Amino acid sequence: MVKAITKIPFSAQLLIGLAVGILAGLAARFFELGWLTTTLAETGSMFVQLLFLIVPPLVFTAIVVSIASLRNVANAGRLVTKTLGWFLATSLIAVSVGITIGLVTNPGSGVNLSTADTEAPDRVGGWTDFLSGIVPTNVVESFLEVNVLQIVFLAIAIGIAAVKIGPAAEAFLNFNKSLLNLTQKALWWVIRLAPIGTAGLIGNAVASYGWDLLEPLAVFSAGIYAGSLLLIVAVYPLLLRLFAGVSPWVFLRKTWPALQFAFASRSSIGTMPLAQRTIVNRLGVPREYASFASPFGATTKMDGCAAIYPAIAAIFIAQVYGIELGIQDYLLIAFVSVIGSAATAGLTGAIVMLTLTLTTLGLPLEGVALLLAIDPIMDMIRTTANVAGQMAVPVLVAKSEKVLDVEVYHAPNQPLDAEADPFAESAQGSQPQGIDDALVIGDSDGTDVPRQGNAAEATSGHSR
Repeated sequence: MVKAITKIPFSAQLLIGLAVGILAGLAARFFELGWLTTTLAETGSMFVQLLFLIVPPLVFTAIVVSIASLRNVANAGRLVTKTLGWFLATSLIAVSVGITIGLVTNPGSGVNLSTADTEAPDRVGGWTDFLSGIVPTNVVESFLEVNVLQIVFLAIAIGIAAVKIGPAAEAFLNFNKSLLNLTQKALWWVIRLAPIGTAGLIGNAVASYGWDLLEPLAVFSAGIYAGSLLLIVAVYPLLLRLFAGVSPWVFLRKTWPALQFAFASRSSIGTMPLAQRTIVNRLGVPREYASFASPFGATTKMDGCAAIYPAIAAIFIAQVYGIELGIQDYLLIAFVSVIGSAATAGLTGAIVMLTLTLTTLGLPLEGVALLLAIDPIMDMIRTTANVAGQMAVPVLVAKSEKVLDVEVYHAPNQPLDAEADPFAESAQGSQPQGIDDALVIGDSDGTDVPRQGNAAEATSGHSR
């Protein structure tokens, strides 16, 4: 039975989980099955908790190892600069899309929601709080509270220090590489539970919210989904066609499993190993560069949560409260979105980024409470847009540096070498199956086949 299930492509498993969740949620809502609603909620909650459990060691070790791996890349400085440049450029495009949709749709116009009982959120994202919150006062507390921004700061500082002291840090770096591999393996087991987690998360959302809550916020919700989908299926593919000269359709097809997982998990960091595996093994991005770009993007590049969402939400809240925004306000929205995207920190939700935007604009923080109830539903598509951008930028940068393996990118079903896959078992052990047809280890007769033109890389191997 288990073998039969694991042979089903991973993307199909996610779709099945999505369908089961929707049906179970509808049944729980219409037949008032409280036990089913509770079961769905607990199932989804446990899945998210498992993801969060692995986040601190995953983020820390991934960033430390990624910084160390740049020592072996001749053009590391240029790669980092171009990555940052594309992150900023795509964030600016995303926030422009969000502002445009907000101005065209007027999401808060005519909305009559009671704000008498709403309160400002406890977690406020003011600039002083944001900046002072970057530096931890207690290292252990940062990990216990899963403060990703502080963990990122620590990892960057320690990674740079390890590179500076050279050979004396080799033992420390090797330990981090081993811990990263262990963490990724554990996370992969959690990822395999995604269909069950998807059923719980989606089912609970349907059972708890239904259409009753979405109806007064229909234009706002549609705007968030439209803007995010526009990024995923139009903006990023167009950039790939214009600046990388590669097929947008191939990108969307090969990244589909990772995008599905992002939609269900609502976590960029939780999706990071699958996204990193995708850009290396399916899109042809060099492993050494991907080991930097993927963790860095998962913690700082949030076009859905930090650009599309706060732009439309700020316009919505301003219109609900009858506040007129001027050109300087829209410029401030763009500035905050481009500069402050690290505030979302790769976890679920974008409330910190929204409160940061509202504080900068001087808009009522009580307006956040109007959107809290539907935030999980909005977060699904926001996270999907985040991850799509996190996978598109490495392709753009790698192509500009002439290091993108175009043959791998366009291969319909490229076989993978075991050493390129951090989630593979040992060479003599069993290989994970059912992660999608193009993500199966080895060719049809079970022989591990290195990528064409990369035989040396396949024999040497690198930790990601």
